[in-house]
Amino acid sequence: MAIDRDNTQLEELLTGAQLPALPQSAIRLLELSQNPDHTSADFAVPIESDPGLTGQVLRFVNSSYFGFSHEISSIKLAISLVGIRTIKNFALWSAVFSLMPNPKCGPFDLKSLWQDSLRRAVFSRRFGKLLGLSDAEDLFAAALLQDMAVPLLAKELPTEYETLLERRQDGQFRLAQLEADTFGWTHADAGALIARGWHLPAAFASLIESHGSVDDYLDDPSNNREALAVSLSALLPTAVDDEWFDRERFLAAYERCAPANAAPVPVFFKAIDNEFAEFAPVLKLSAPAKPLAEWFESTPEPQEVAG
Repeated sequence: MAIDRDNTQLEELLTGAQLPALPQSAIRLLELSQNPDHTSADFAVPIESDPGLTGQVLRFVNSSYFGFSHEISSIKLAISLVGIRTIKNFALWSAVFSLMPNPKCGPFDLKSLWQDSLRRAVFSRRFGKLLGLSDAEDLFAAALLQDMAVPLLAKELPTEYETLLERRQDGQFRLAQLEADTFGWTHADAGALIARGWHLPAAFASLIESHGSVDDYLDDPSNNREALAVSLSALLPTAVDDEWFDRERFLAAYERCAPANAAPVPVFFKAIDNEFAEFAPVLKLSAPAKPLAEWFESTPEPQEVAG
């Protein structure tokens, strides 16, 4: 659910930042995806015209994440095996990863941000499937991109973001709330504006914009399953923090919305850790120092206060 804010200052900031354009290959894939009649051969054309993307896609498809027994050397075969949507989203993730800056801004750490983003993406897809969604692959992409504006904002406003990132205090205060208090807008608003400026699918922009609003979807989770999965992922612990202040809020939301046959959170987290380990090398990411399952086990249960 988008929050009505005056984003004039933010729009001016992003315009002045001269955001780089998406590669033509990624733009063409997005255009092709708007027409369901296009075939694997159609999607192979823009990929094969970009040698760098061709190599990335083949490395992706031949990774342990898919576990094919024979090496895949054809883009058309790769698309037919893993699906157009998966390949399109991978091209989009790769493009965004390459475009985001790495600002020197106090405690900001780009590697940790991408680790958090990938973990949230894996969670969103798995939770979306748990909720019975058929488009869970798009949840992966939207969750992966939910914080993509943070590096750009930190580059454009280094003094302000150094202060905000220090005020987070290990996640005790959410960055979005600090941004709203300071600027009147958040990195979610910025991410949605970037997504729309790049003409990404409207659903991506909406999910990015609403990723900090999990409470808006808890009253009627069956009608807000996509937004619920992405916004719930935003409550996961981050790689740079020593504490998980959103733990009880996350657990309450998970238990309220997950199906009755859902795995307990520690088991679900272990599955996410395993999938992260398989997928991370494709994006040249290392695993966070603390796996999700360890976060859960090492966080003490709240103690009852004696009456």
